[in-house]
Amino acid sequence: MSDKKKKKLSPTQQEYQKFAQDREPKRPILLNCLKAFFTGGLICVISQGIQLFFITYFHFTQETAGNPTGAVIIIVTIILTGLGVFDHIAQWAGAGTIIPVTGFANTIASASIEHRTEGYVLGVGGNMFKLAGPVIVYGVFSSFVVSLVVITLRALGVM
Repeated sequence: MSDKKKKKLSPTQQEYQKFAQDREPKRPILLNCLKAFFTGGLICVISQGIQLFFITYFHFTQETAGNPTGAVIIIVTIILTGLGVFDHIAQWAGAGTIIPVTGFANTIASASIEHRTEGYVLGVGGNMFKLAGPVIVYGVFSSFVVSLVVITLRALGVM
């Protein structure tokens, strides 16, 4: 709470705010950062292993192995979300699980599971992109802006 808002509180309310703040458990910020870092890194290492699997055994190139690797990671995330395992991993790891592919897949899958009782079209189809929709819009818009900048710089001879 800001100092300006605290001044508007009565003395009893201010005393209670201080009482509550003193008893609030301290967050282990460094530990949370380490958990997120290593979990995100582990997800990336697993993804790299899957990509190397596609390159080694299916003779994909570095460029063409990316799409099936992303698909496998999305499918695994959706399965783990459906089984309720991904929620426990995300609770423990925090921000480490929001690597774009896994976080996006979890968002869509959890919204679909939550609204499945309303039917497939209005429930699942209508609600699965409520949380992920802004991400899609921002991604499309930002890629449009970046492409305009690149085209402009190339036209000016800078790139």
